[in-house]
Amino acid sequence: MAFLYRLYSYFTKLTTMDVEILARVQFAFTVSFHYIYPPLSIGLGLIMVIMEGLYLRTGNKVYEQLTKFWTKIFALTFGIGVATGIVMEFEFGTNWATYSRYVGDIFGSALAAEGIFAFALESGFLGILLFGWNRVTPVVHFISTLGVWLGSMFSAVWIVVANSWQQTPTGYHIVGEGIEARAEITDFWAMVFNPSSVDRLTHVWIGAFLAGAFLVLSVHAYYLLRNRHVEMSKKAFKIALSVALISSLAQLATGHQSAEGVAENQPAKLAAMEGHFDSLAVADLYIMGWVDKEKQEVTGLGVPGGLTFLLHQDFETPVVGLNSFPEEDRPSAVNAIFQFYHIMVAIGMALIGLSLLAAFFWWRGNLFEQRWLLWVFVFAVLLPQIANQFGWFAAEMGRQPWVVYGLLRTSDALSNVVTANQVLFSLILFAAIYSLLFALFVYMLNKKIKHGPEEDANSQKRPRQGAMVDAIS
Repeated sequence: MAFLYRLYSYFTKLTTMDVEILARVQFAFTVSFHYIYPPLSIGLGLIMVIMEGLYLRTGNKVYEQLTKFWTKIFALTFGIGVATGIVMEFEFGTNWATYSRYVGDIFGSALAAEGIFAFALESGFLGILLFGWNRVTPVVHFISTLGVWLGSMFSAVWIVVANSWQQTPTGYHIVGEGIEARAEITDFWAMVFNPSSVDRLTHVWIGAFLAGAFLVLSVHAYYLLRNRHVEMSKKAFKIALSVALISSLAQLATGHQSAEGVAENQPAKLAAMEGHFDSLAVADLYIMGWVDKEKQEVTGLGVPGGLTFLLHQDFETPVVGLNSFPEEDRPSAVNAIFQFYHIMVAIGMALIGLSLLAAFFWWRGNLFEQRWLLWVFVFAVLLPQIANQFGWFAAEMGRQPWVVYGLLRTSDALSNVVTANQVLFSLILFAAIYSLLFALFVYMLNKKIKHGPEEDANSQKRPRQGAMVDAIS
């Protein structure tokens, strides 16, 4: 009875929480869970295109078998990704009606473009990708694989465009006043190519490539350690390592470019990411630390003047700090933003180091003799996922208190009729359903990995000419 009373008391306290907090927690939970899957779909799609392209180029059946194996895992991630993404669209209407009215013209254009140019392409070719192996020629099947991958890439384009407009709104005017105010597009392409969209899109794409590459590396490292599918796994590991190496280095460049854009367009967000308060002082670049918001100081390990140098190429120019903004216009959770951002950066550097180390052993010819390194890759599959999630946390929390930067506050974007009890009840239901979906995903993924690729005992390398003849016949 005492336990039930404490549970009831805790539930009562939750229902007295602010509707805004609960609505934000609910949306953060659903979008974070959903975002496990789209990056995997994009990253796996790229690797499947490479594998099947190598099959067409060389005629080696091993690449075909690898493509078939990863197509099954791609289908699993794609299916759960679609199912979990639908919920967020309903949340816009139930919890964020004012926001939906305000940005409806902008979001409507972007989401319509996603449906026409991305989802239709992706879903149109998906059936051929999954069921066309023995029904269409190899070239046609390769085109379907390429179409599905490009569809997933284009889908990311329009979602990031819509979100980036919230960060750096352009190409619009405001119609109406007060609660009836809404943004209307005046220049579609200015809206699409808003100041942050290109930098953020490349950063998201490359993060997805890393998520897919490290999943492939993890699975085939596991096979190599268990002495299963050895020759096949060596080929797959090298393909994924190449993608990981190029992507991790490119991510460093896109991350720097994106940070420069944040400094120019959202200086309060950058100040929160680095825990910088004094606008008259140069800004240090912290490797790790802890922000004391009350004392307005950071305790940790950093490079004196490092952020100033990265932004201005000198050690003297002050950087805009949080004290330059009214308190009501600053992000409130400064330490959380700081931690999320720095963990993302630390993981990014770790992925570069890990990829370079593996490439070094590959160059020496003894990569697959480093069992300790293979074990590292087995568990490193979590790192890109954590970095992707924390990067979005830093970006979205750093935009606060604005849901549309400088135009609409989050507190003003809520539905007027939704109560805390309703939001909490739906949050609990979502948590239960998503937990079941995640358990199903892990179970099915583990089952497919344990089964492994279906190897052909008669697999052999066919002449390139023969492969092309088969492809067009």
